[in-house]
Amino acid sequence: MPDPTESEVYQFESFRIDGGKRLLWNGAEPLTLTPKVFDTLLYLVRNAGNTVNKDELMAAIWPDTVVEENNLNKNISALRQTLGERPGEHRFIATVPGKGYRFVATVTEKEPPPSVSESAAGSPFSPTAPPGTIIPAPPATRWQRSWTVWAVLGILLLVGFFLARRRPRQSPEPTDHRIMLAVLPFKNLSGDPNQEYIVDGLTEEIITDLGRMSPEHMGVIARTSAMAYKNTEKTVSQIGKELGVDYVLEGSVRSQDGKARVSAQLIRVSDQTHLWAKNYDRDLKNLLEIEDELGQNMAQQVRLNLSPQREIEFAKMRTANPEAYDLYLRGRYFWNQRTPPAMKQSIEYFQAAIAKDPEFAQAYAGLAAAYNLSYNMGLYSAQESSLRAKEAATKALELDPSIAEAHTALGKVKSHYDFDFAGAEKEFLKGIELNPNSADAHFFYSNSYLLPMGRMKEAIAENKKALELDPLSLPMNTFLGNEYAWAREYDKSYEQYQRTIKMNPNFPLTHSVLSHVLQGQGKYRESIEEFQKTQLLLGVPPAVAAKEAARRFEAFEKGGEKGYWQYMLQQTQQDAQRDRSRWPGGGASSPTGMAILYARLGDKDKAFYWLERAYEEREGQILAQLKVEPAFDGLRGDPRYAELLRKMGLPE
Repeated sequence: MPDPTESEVYQFESFRIDGGKRLLWNGAEPLTLTPKVFDTLLYLVRNAGNTVNKDELMAAIWPDTVVEENNLNKNISALRQTLGERPGEHRFIATVPGKGYRFVATVTEKEPPPSVSESAAGSPFSPTAPPGTIIPAPPATRWQRSWTVWAVLGILLLVGFFLARRRPRQSPEPTDHRIMLAVLPFKNLSGDPNQEYIVDGLTEEIITDLGRMSPEHMGVIARTSAMAYKNTEKTVSQIGKELGVDYVLEGSVRSQDGKARVSAQLIRVSDQTHLWAKNYDRDLKNLLEIEDELGQNMAQQVRLNLSPQREIEFAKMRTANPEAYDLYLRGRYFWNQRTPPAMKQSIEYFQAAIAKDPEFAQAYAGLAAAYNLSYNMGLYSAQESSLRAKEAATKALELDPSIAEAHTALGKVKSHYDFDFAGAEKEFLKGIELNPNSADAHFFYSNSYLLPMGRMKEAIAENKKALELDPLSLPMNTFLGNEYAWAREYDKSYEQYQRTIKMNPNFPLTHSVLSHVLQGQGKYRESIEEFQKTQLLLGVPPAVAAKEAARRFEAFEKGGEKGYWQYMLQQTQQDAQRDRSRWPGGGASSPTGMAILYARLGDKDKAFYWLERAYEEREGQILAQLKVEPAFDGLRGDPRYAELLRKMGLPE
């Protein structure tokens, strides 16, 4: 709203509104209104007795910005509550059906009060004013003056998401407070489930872009945790509390006949205030344009100025080919499903995107990430997945060295396949430098470098940084439990597993690794119980799972610890081709798994035989735990153990 040339003071019943100072009083009591609610009241009061059209009112309150009518409705509702209107009562604001609103109370315009320096005894604003004079509240103190209130808010929210449009913009200043933002899954309003990949892909790309903008001032919750609220009935307040964020960006995509309308709005969690909203109407083929424009608008709202170099870096990640971008979004959609069939489709879509645009760096980065995960899912051998991931990540970085995801993917290959830990550290740290808001960069730096090096305190701290950005990630929460166990902090490990299970009791990986940790502690009964839970969650028939659990109990009852481990070895040898999906986190029949079994039995020669096999096959995914795995404690004094650490480039 434009600033009044002079201070405006209006009186209606016991209320007084000062347009210049932006204050509302009820008698001597000051009332608090958000800026847009105040603007709504002032506009209605200025036009008291006249019907104000909704479109006119919205244009006046939100100039140059398209907002939904619901924002205006919320403002009117807030005003009625503040002014004390009962439900169905229209003492101040009347709704004119099909048109708008009319302020119906009698309004009297008053002269603006003199400044504090001009106030004196006998003045209408003095406690000694003549009888019958309207006595407003005492002159505002320095903390009550409108301009000072905004100055204080400006300091508190230097990189805040909102300043009233009527106030002059100020340059951002450094702040110790790091704002946290969650981008909730955009809603697919098209009615076509086949468009889901577009909506999810757009959400993920916006999260990535915002995370890169100013990570020193703003943290952005990772996709995994944000997507947990897809189709949720929870309120913004509940989501904000659970994720620990200050602001939430939510939106929707409606597509039809090749056209798309993307709506987005920014909400402050503390008071549910809608700070900003806008619609974008584009051709579906121009989703990149929508994403870029939304990012720029968000940057303005957080009062961040992208440097020219930063803008160049964003531009280099893009593709001018809309078909390539569509295929890339499909690839991301399937990559995020984390199942073997979906991962295979993800790889195919990334490859198709590259075929459409061989210079599309981000598609190569996505392909590298997909190949890295494909080994865990049994799609490729360690050698196949690592070499293909390395090739794709290297190509991505040739095209654009600023892609954090590509550095992280390359770091994982250097750690788990090349055993080049110095090179891995360099790549992980570069990924974190480029995008400190990347939960994956922190996570893989933790488990693929700090952990193998035996730097457990740092590994745990880095994993916790990842969880600050992705608090609902079940794999990251599970791995934190692993790290506590490898640090021999078993009580903390167990507590962390229980927290993760409480988040989702049906996630099999947590039960599987908890079973492994419990049997390593000699808690065989509890371990077998967790094993049985894992089997049931993986779809093993209950009778089959119960039978195997009973056999393990029997082996322990008859032969004690040694009998238990002999049974485990026998079963593994009989079923060396066990489906990997039955063994989340790595199969017992893998070379490293076999080494663990023989180490538990005290057979060092065979344990080292299988460790050498693991080294030759570059089974670094599990072998990287050599320095910290409790099962190998009995091998540590053997010269062969020190030699293997040396060959892998790990400190003794």
